[in-house]
Amino acid sequence: MKLAAIGSNCIDYYNNMDGGKAFAGGGPVNMAVYTIRLGGTAAYIGAVGNDAYGQQMQEAMEKKGVDVSHLYVKEGKTAVSQVRLIDGERVFGAYEEGVLADFALSEEDMEFISKQDMVVADLWGRMEGYFEQLKGRGIVTAFDCANRPDAVAANVAIPYTDYLFFSADEGDTPAVRAKMMGIQKKGPIMVIAMLGSQGSLCFDGKRFVKGGIKACENLVDSMGAGDSYIAGFLTGIQKGKSLEEAMALGAETATETLGYFGAW
Repeated sequence: MKLAAIGSNCIDYYNNMDGGKAFAGGGPVNMAVYTIRLGGTAAYIGAVGNDAYGQQMQEAMEKKGVDVSHLYVKEGKTAVSQVRLIDGERVFGAYEEGVLADFALSEEDMEFISKQDMVVADLWGRMEGYFEQLKGRGIVTAFDCANRPDAVAANVAIPYTDYLFFSADEGDTPAVRAKMMGIQKKGPIMVIAMLGSQGSLCFDGKRFVKGGIKACENLVDSMGAGDSYIAGFLTGIQKGKSLEEAMALGAETATETLGYFGAW
């Protein structure tokens, strides 16, 4: 699979680890790295600041084989998310958007993205406004709403999204299923709810399919687990696997991520 990951990136700053520790991350960046880990190729299109964190982000992506030919270094600060790690679970604090606040795709970026197999963005990348154009150019689209499928940005992207993901830690409930059905009617081919330790649930307009988890022997850090699932799922779909197989690949990819610090 050739993935275009657009929009948000950020330094995940663990403020209660070793006096403070910075990891490169951000949903689309994570998905690009995981796609490469699964044997695909991936490019990240976005912006970092001309600070030390921006250099760290670029070098980290290059080391993992991510195409950064459309990564822009702007005057200002790289986005930073404050994180606390509590019993293996990441708890997010303050978020500084930095240079991403003013980032916009160029026509050259759009042409480049359109040559990939899929494009993925998340709730924080300010990319939702481009989804109508991208969909019109024939590329398969995916969007991660995190735990806010009702957010304004999500609702802008949903009509032009093929694979719509959101997190629902409450599990498989009638309310979650109703939400999925309502979203799917707006345009997506499939709506996938990531249910944490309860696995995942997919609705394709006709049926609900429940996916399990792969047991994690040693939970270290849950950062990036959802992004891992998305990368695995999309890779499976692109390879022509069944829905059940794609969900299983997503679960397997997520479990691998749970075993180390940081998203990757």
